[in-house]
Amino acid sequence: METVKKLAKKIWNDYSIVLVTLLIITICTILVPRFLTFNNIMAIFRNSSIIGMIALGMTFVIIAGGIDLSSGHVLATSGAVLLLLQRNPDTPFPLAILACIGVAVAIGTLSGTILTKANLPPFIVTLAIGIFFRSITMYVCKGASISGRSVPQFTWIGWGTVGVIPVLLIVFFVSAVILSVVLKYTKFGSYVYAVGGNENAARYSGINVHLVRISTYVLLGLCIGIAATLDISRTVAVSAAQTGYLYEFDAITAVVIGGTSLAGGRGRIVGTCMGVIILGIVSNILIMMNMSPFLQGAVKGIIILTAVLLQKKDK
Repeated sequence: METVKKLAKKIWNDYSIVLVTLLIITICTILVPRFLTFNNIMAIFRNSSIIGMIALGMTFVIIAGGIDLSSGHVLATSGAVLLLLQRNPDTPFPLAILACIGVAVAIGTLSGTILTKANLPPFIVTLAIGIFFRSITMYVCKGASISGRSVPQFTWIGWGTVGVIPVLLIVFFVSAVILSVVLKYTKFGSYVYAVGGNENAARYSGINVHLVRISTYVLLGLCIGIAATLDISRTVAVSAAQTGYLYEFDAITAVVIGGTSLAGGRGRIVGTCMGVIILGIVSNILIMMNMSPFLQGAVKGIIILTAVLLQKKDK
């Protein structure tokens, strides 16, 4: 009997997020039969891919014991850079995308460097940097929206498909596979777990804690830059005040739902992907059931609180 309990506990610890996802899909299908259609599932994946990209980078940051509250603001800033370059016909298209990603990586490097070298709380540093760059974006855009050129090679990223699979989903899936391998099978991945699990022990074992922590923010910046490209390619516009609004909280929610500990030292990319899917399903089913969009925040709040309570219970 004891062996069965241990086995059941191990299965729940390892695969609870998958079981919960399947349960939610089953409930949604019962409530709204048209939920489980190919087009709707692809729509969920397409709409979740942007938050998903940010969540992948956020997973590394949180496992290493950090947090980032600037992601949505950085996405708007890097997206504005992309459009300002892209709207000029003389600017090579790849250069505009590289500039977008480069800006996001530079801001991530800045955040990581300040919070590690000055030994300041991550949420204070990233919140301040996010507010700063949102303000700069609003100044450049004069508080309004800017638009770029709606050319096929650009909009294809956001709306195109390869066969029947959205390009956004392919980018997200490939990124998830690569980062999962990095986190699970590389020295950098093991260092990230070590720093988040016990910073002093990691330092005494010879790990450059500052470099590892800065690297996680650089990686998050890379993911934000890619997410900005995906997002802006759908709208070909940036709203100075609204683009990327609260994206960081959705990403953190997905990461926590996926089982990553806010205390650091524990988490998986697979779990984050499941968390992104759950978040996408919740948003989708609320819309299909004609529930008020103002309730989505309440539902997400309940979900993240439940996830944190379950993590505490596991300990």
